[in-house]
Amino acid sequence: MKTDSVLTLTGRSAIVTGGSRNIGLAIAKKFAKSGMNVAILSVSQGSANKAAALITETGGVAIGIQCDVSDVASVEEALEAINQHFGSIDVLVNNAGVLDMAKIHEMTVEHWDEVMAINVRGAFFVIQQAVKYLEKSKAPRIINISSNSGRMGGFENGMAYSASKGAMIAMTYGVARQLASKKITVNCVAPGSIESDMLKARDEETLKKLMGRFPIGRFGTSDEVAAAVCYFASEEAGFTTGAVLDVNGGLFMG
Repeated sequence: MKTDSVLTLTGRSAIVTGGSRNIGLAIAKKFAKSGMNVAILSVSQGSANKAAALITETGGVAIGIQCDVSDVASVEEALEAINQHFGSIDVLVNNAGVLDMAKIHEMTVEHWDEVMAINVRGAFFVIQQAVKYLEKSKAPRIINISSNSGRMGGFENGMAYSASKGAMIAMTYGVARQLASKKITVNCVAPGSIESDMLKARDEETLKKLMGRFPIGRFGTSDEVAAAVCYFASEEAGFTTGAVLDVNGGLFMG
């Protein structure tokens, strides 16, 4: 497949968890367009296959793998299958996540645990299980997808989601330090509100309130987030680790 990326991505293999739609699918498509082999992980085999087909139909290289990131055994099995299929794992994107919009008084222990199991525990154990493959790569990369809510606490989402995305940022810093000796870079992209299924789940009044908070005057796109991920995944990003890139239209400026 002819590539048109100004960054060096070609010839490497990447995993995108939650890669069957929205931001995850946009990342997978940009990776494939840049000459990478892509494994799309989804809790649904059908969704994973459908997303992979979208890429292969346009000349890219992709496979769909069923994986529940909250189940360590499922993660181990998926990563082993990907390594056997492509021969390496060079890039891991932790994108799988669930939205939470519960008010404080509505939160239950079960709901809190479900969000954390996918958004935080799942991301950590995917990293843990991927290290043995990544450390064999000449340019190993981990990119975690957080959220502006992890920076500021969020405006219209629930606290389980905000806490999970804040944890993702803290985990990026800690894992980056511990894996630096293995030359594995670990970075994070923190999007603001992005045109997606998650955004569509909000009512019109909430959307209007959210829009008014963005200095740039609009919501972002999945492709804009994917472009940021491509930098962190590139060979050129070898001296960047423990960084958080805010793709949020100016909502968070420190």
